[in-house]
Amino acid sequence: MTPESRVRREKFLRDWRDPVATRPAATILLMRDGPQGPEVLMTRRSAKASFAPGAFVFPGGVVDPLDGSPAARAVIASRIDQSPDLLDFATAAVREAFEELGVLLARPARTGVDLAEVAARMSRHDDGGFYDRVAAEGLALAIDEVYWLSRWVTDRDMPKRFDTQFFVARMPEGQHPVADEGEQFEPTWVLPRNALERHERGGFDMIFPTIRTLRALTRYESVEALLRHCEENPGNWLSCPRAGLLRGDVTRFSEDELPFGELELVSPDGQIVHALDWQHERAVPLLRHVQRLTAPNPGRMTGPGTNTYIIGEPGDYLVIDPGPDEPAHIERIAAIVGGGLKAIVCTHAHPDHAPGAAPLKALTGAPILGRPTGPDFDPQWAFVPERTLEDGECLRVGDSTLRVLHTPGHVSNHICLLLEEDGLLFSGDHILSGSTTVITPPDGDMRDYVAQLHRLATEPFDFILPAHGHVISRGRREVARLIAHRMGREAKVIDALSAAGKPVTVDELVMTAYDDVDPVIRPVAKRSLSAHLLKLRDDGLAELEGEHWQLIG
Repeated sequence: MTPESRVRREKFLRDWRDPVATRPAATILLMRDGPQGPEVLMTRRSAKASFAPGAFVFPGGVVDPLDGSPAARAVIASRIDQSPDLLDFATAAVREAFEELGVLLARPARTGVDLAEVAARMSRHDDGGFYDRVAAEGLALAIDEVYWLSRWVTDRDMPKRFDTQFFVARMPEGQHPVADEGEQFEPTWVLPRNALERHERGGFDMIFPTIRTLRALTRYESVEALLRHCEENPGNWLSCPRAGLLRGDVTRFSEDELPFGELELVSPDGQIVHALDWQHERAVPLLRHVQRLTAPNPGRMTGPGTNTYIIGEPGDYLVIDPGPDEPAHIERIAAIVGGGLKAIVCTHAHPDHAPGAAPLKALTGAPILGRPTGPDFDPQWAFVPERTLEDGECLRVGDSTLRVLHTPGHVSNHICLLLEEDGLLFSGDHILSGSTTVITPPDGDMRDYVAQLHRLATEPFDFILPAHGHVISRGRREVARLIAHRMGREAKVIDALSAAGKPVTVDELVMTAYDDVDPVIRPVAKRSLSAHLLKLRDDGLAELEGEHWQLIG
């Protein structure tokens, strides 16, 4: 079980399997400015290598005990801000660059020394004497010119694993890479985007961390910009990818990709067993007591479809969001729960969430629970549950407790449910995976929505199970991200009002306040924009005259 997870061990789908222990390693990206942008030095691994055979990689290798020895410390020049814990890794990266490619990141103690000539004649044999040879040549390794980029931990399913620190340095002038022709071949200078394109065409084999690192490099216009970023944001990302099955193939995902959170919940130890393909015919087990059945209503506003969650085990079930009145979907739910359905809970009354409740009740006899819609809700979808759920009330299903959280904002009757024993938040439409919740006044309210995000930030959960999309891990961090996103959008609305210099309509304002979204969804964005403007009005920052908005003061 992952340390950050509250999920009960007995609720996981499979017995825990300890991943292979990691070995400390270091990698260095040697960079130079080319005519089309920054280029990085890569080399091809031996086809006989035990790890990533034949792949193009950055130079690097396992950290040796000698990399932290007094002999090594005696010949390195380090910056005051460099972490002592990282010096062994950075030193190893510099050593590997020399042993594999003959590139020597060093400075002579006296003037007149041709460093390229020294690098060309120094022995590269890995006999443990590298630091003695550096000292004999009167050199200091330029660790102070090496910057920490990131940390990658090999996927948990791999038979050989490394905990690798990635560093960046500028290629020394006058030196030229020469492969050792034992472990490394074909030193190649390449634009990151070109390496990625060649990989997509199948002619440049690379492993997952290399691909992701190259994608990050494409954001920088010069080596100086990259080094400055690393200096200001040292080691600013850590990644330990996770793998699942997509169309039957093993596919890996890093932390910023949508399927990652679901894999973290379903396969915390890294076993590659979980299929990520969206389908509607079968329920997807997430835990022993949590299944997800996605309704066949995919679309722009519903993503792959509305997720119905089935909580509990045979004889004692609770259903969250039965979805639209889709007979095949309702029949599938009924077939799973049999005669053991104790309650049907609707997070809110939108037509992709609640209409399935009545036909499911007809098949199972289970009561419909939730909160009634308010006077400003679309009357054609008015919803009155058989019993109103109150904020803070607890529902029991098997050995689990679901605490009701009234979270108005998306709509006034919206609720989330917190499965307390396992730290799971069933978020309805309050939090979605891969998209932003739309707030539609007058029933939707941006002030309420943001206030409830702040409330959720104090609740004890690790995973968010949304009504649309994959499971989200590190739930409270996601809530913080959403708060920052909403406040960033509000700031952009204020800036757009200020820049207009005159009262403007919502139609005019959406073009600037939402200039970063696909124009196709701007009609939907206008709803949330109106909600932001009403919040600014209620906060005393904006006013409406007729159809025109302007800042106050």
